[in-house]
Amino acid sequence: MASSDEQQKQQQQQQNPISGDPVDDEEDSNGEEDEEEEEEEEEEEEVSRESRLISERNKLNNLLRRLSTERVTLRVHNVLIKGNTKTKDSLIESEIEALKNATTMQELLQAASIVNARLQRLEIFDSVTITLDSGPPELPGTANVVVEIVEAKNPLAGDIGIFSKPEARSWSLEGSLKLKNMFGYGDIWDGSLAYGWDQTSEISAGVSLPRFKVLVTPVVARVSLLSQDWLKFSSYTERLLGLSVGLFSARHHDLAYNLTWRTLTDPSQKSSKSIRRQLGHTLLSSLKYTFKIDRRDSPLRPTRGYAFVSTSQLGGLAPDSRSLRFLRQEFDLRYAFPLGFYNAALNLGISAGVLFPWGNGFMKMPSPLPERFFLGGHSSPVCTLGGPTTLLGFKSRGLGPTEPRRLIVDKSNEESSASPGRDVLGGDLAITAFADLSFNLPLRVFREAGIHGHLFACAGNLTKVTENEFRDFSLRKFGESFRSSAGFGIIIPTKLFRMEVCNLF
Repeated sequence: MASSDEQQKQQQQQQNPISGDPVDDEEDSNGEEDEEEEEEEEEEEEVSRESRLISERNKLNNLLRRLSTERVTLRVHNVLIKGNTKTKDSLIESEIEALKNATTMQELLQAASIVNARLQRLEIFDSVTITLDSGPPELPGTANVVVEIVEAKNPLAGDIGIFSKPEARSWSLEGSLKLKNMFGYGDIWDGSLAYGWDQTSEISAGVSLPRFKVLVTPVVARVSLLSQDWLKFSSYTERLLGLSVGLFSARHHDLAYNLTWRTLTDPSQKSSKSIRRQLGHTLLSSLKYTFKIDRRDSPLRPTRGYAFVSTSQLGGLAPDSRSLRFLRQEFDLRYAFPLGFYNAALNLGISAGVLFPWGNGFMKMPSPLPERFFLGGHSSPVCTLGGPTTLLGFKSRGLGPTEPRRLIVDKSNEESSASPGRDVLGGDLAITAFADLSFNLPLRVFREAGIHGHLFACAGNLTKVTENEFRDFSLRKFGESFRSSAGFGIIIPTKLFRMEVCNLF
């Protein structure tokens, strides 16, 4: 029997030589089913993830479409401020008031952008983030706003540099140090020092408060000690010790009071008669109002928009007899429009200024020498906005009335008859105008670096109208004596300075 059973087993193994253990077959089939189930679950997750993304995208598109086509009524339920450990809540709340007044989603988005820019402008935060969230479920149509700020880690900031003034052929070392948000009111305390090898030296300290207590306008105060050397041009040096206080400041308006003790001296003792009459001590007590609107797309290379500045200064508010009494008015108008090729744009500008003394017999009095208008210099008229000061192509103080200096005879060399030169006196009435055509250069490497070319033409004039000189004033003569310049150049902008290589004719 045993032999017959063994023979049957051998026959079965021969018939099924590849068959294995039935337990292993069951495990393999179970493993395949598990893998199929996992794959199905992954496919379902991918489908559900894609469907969620599609749903969220559709919701976002519907929201954007709704915001662009209709007003979405909304009310701000609460504004939360986070991250201010040192800054006073009152300062931030005064800057974010626009968020609370929003009544639609469109207004809220616009207000959030404006508030972010205002907080960044305080210069006391490293970052500002504004998040819009839905309000409580029981209050539909409401939103919560979260303003999260990161205060500056280092309250100290400073810079130092060496600057050149080609028109005066001088160099200066300038540095400043700022201490930010010392008392939590957004206050910025700063000190600056400028030392010029040839012409100007200044040391000053000031403080600015964007909002303080019940005051709705910024508070700005500054004390300065300034020394300027004009011996080369007008045979005098100027020293000023002054205090300036900002009284009112808004988006387009600025009102400031200035109290300065000024001293004019002539170490060379060669100044002309008109300059010698102005030497000595004087007191400057004045109010200065500035209206400014600038809608240009760039202050350095505008391609569209316009700008207008009006500055009015009234001096002589102190009862002291040495107080300078004068009225100074300046206008500056700019307009830029694109030409449609090579990013070309034409900039046009005109500026004018007039200065008059006031008081008894003011028409016979001379105007204060440092307050007069002086034209010239190599600064670009496109970048300078504020009045008739720059006339490209002429040296500093290179235009206007002049007077011969006093001739001092050297007894050791009586035969010497060298000319002592002339003093630039400045003017009481000044007008300048310019046209500037800027365009991209054809090479791509220049365009990417911001290097561009320009063609320009400038014209201007200034004259004296005080001390009864207005009687001889003629518009025709004034127009005929206009000085002009024209040229072309290449402008190379950098992070530190703006360099221009130009050719004048």
